Amino acid sequence: MAEPFLIGEAMTGGYGGADILHSCTIAVEKGEIAVIVGPNGAGKSTAMKAVFGMLKLREGHVRLDGEDITALTPQARVAKGMGFVPQTHNIFPSMTVEENLEMGAFIRTDDFADTVAQVFDLFPILKTKRNQPAGELSGGQRQQVAVGRALMTRPKVLMLDEPTAGVSPIVMDELFDRIIEIARTGISILMVEQNARQALEIADKGYVLVQGANRFTDTGKALMADPEVRRSFLGG
Repeated sequence: MAEPFLIGEAMTGGYGGADILHSCTIAVEKGEIAVIVGPNGAGKSTAMKAVFGMLKLREGHVRLDGEDITALTPQARVAKGMGFVPQTHNIFPSMTVEENLEMGAFIRTDDFADTVAQVFDLFPILKTKRNQPAGELSGGQRQQVAVGRALMTRPKVLMLDEPTAGVSPIVMDELFDRIIEIARTGISILMVEQNARQALEIADKGYVLVQGANRFTDTGKALMADPEVRRSFLGG
């Protein structure tokens, strides 16, 4: 069987002496949406950071498109085609929307005007606010800037750490719609999400983590239908 496009395989590691991840495996195929859910403290964001190279693994490997990238820095992974949007501190508040997007193109040497236009097509509200400081925008609009900035590197994989944290249900639905649109262009999406039910509804694949280990792995639909998953992690 062919290997997934991106895989963090049997990852074990943590901060200092304590392991947070225990032989945890997370993978996503090209153009698919994979979602990591689970209770607070389950190691969801840690698993994402491990895949992005922000956590040194004691055991396990990360491979992108068949290449072992376990030893690469996060910056080198960006150059390989990975984009990462952290949950907080993910924009430059004093810079305009457009300047934030330009900062996202830091590794590019070509003309990136087309990519800016694509981001504005995806998030029309940002086009109207392109000259406004990003710090003046609503929470949902700031998340759009953060996602747009990550898209400026033309990533093959977009990793989102709790993209809907602190936004209203309407804004959450809109962000999820845009995430589906991004995946349809062939970009793989790996997402940690607190709103597990809504996230699994759009997920091709879901991972339920408990205490840094895989508890359930299946399609989003199958996990939504699993009585134990529903009872334990989705509120019945």
